[in-house]
Amino acid sequence: MDRFHHGGIEGVWFDLDGTLLDVEMRRFIPAYTRGLAGYFADLAPPENFAELLLATTLELLRREDGAGSNEAFFLERVTAPLGIDGEDFKGRLAVYCDAELAALAPLVRPHPLARAALEHCRRAGLRVVLATNPVFPRAVIEARMAWGGFVDYPFELVTTYENSRYCKPHPGYFSDILERMGLAPDRCLMIGNDTELDLAARRAGVPTFLADTWLIDRLQGAFRADYRGSLADLCRLVDRLGAVGGH
Repeated sequence: MDRFHHGGIEGVWFDLDGTLLDVEMRRFIPAYTRGLAGYFADLAPPENFAELLLATTLELLRREDGAGSNEAFFLERVTAPLGIDGEDFKGRLAVYCDAELAALAPLVRPHPLARAALEHCRRAGLRVVLATNPVFPRAVIEARMAWGGFVDYPFELVTTYENSRYCKPHPGYFSDILERMGLAPDRCLMIGNDTELDLAARRAGVPTFLADTWLIDRLQGAFRADYRGSLADLCRLVDRLGAVGGH
């Protein structure tokens, strides 16, 4: 039974890693941390820096208050132990991204249908969001978008740690997107491969599509999707549901 009760869909929100890209974050994150650590070697041994970054990221994922951006939260906690300010951290991060981030490209493989699915949604007149968990700065997200072949796609919104104040699966993450788009929850669809992080959109009233090509199900079916299938199945679903104002 369709979850769209009022005649169509207006917005689709795509997760990034595991949905539009094939990437093993258990390899990507340590490689990213090791590379970045070299630009802070005058402040901390690489292993200490890596531990600090990972611990701070876990704090970010668990934050509840939503006071200020994820970037501000992250910088406040990571810079104090290093004895630097936020601008120094951002400057070193930018140098690393320019010089060495491309070395991580082999860890990311494009989904063969990602670009086609995105273009299908655009032709249907949908407003498209890249709803990736905002624990990374925009430069790191854009690099993965480029490796996936859609960095030039005109997303209405890309969630990054600079412009977000919650992370998945917090319902505030999804509610903030709704507020920014000015849409009702039942006019949107969250598309993702993670049953815990992406299907949590239902807690904000947003129907969900479980992209099961690279499925992650830590909680063994504790969350249920409204729809499930491949990106090809998603395109067929979009056609069946009909977009409000679509072509």
